[in-house]
Amino acid sequence: MFELDRRLRDEIDDQVAEALDAYLAERVPRRERRAWPLVVTVALGVATTWLAPEVAWAAWLAIVVTNVAWLVVVSGKP
Repeated sequence: MFELDRRLRDEIDDQVAEALDAYLAERVPRRERRAWPLVVTVALGVATTWLAPEVAWAAWLAIVVTNVAWLVVVSGKP
């Protein structure tokens, strides 16, 4: 096995660093997803079911529609 001279190692290191910088610059940052509206709506559904079980079906239907709409909105492309 042979050893590379210092100048060649430095040149390789520089090229690798430049390639990594270019790769990281091209990456599109991911949007942060927020799940708190889903958690809050499910918590409200649980509270509604406990407080008014006779209308719980309507509350859960509204929760499902709201959560599906939320997921469609946050998963859309910017």
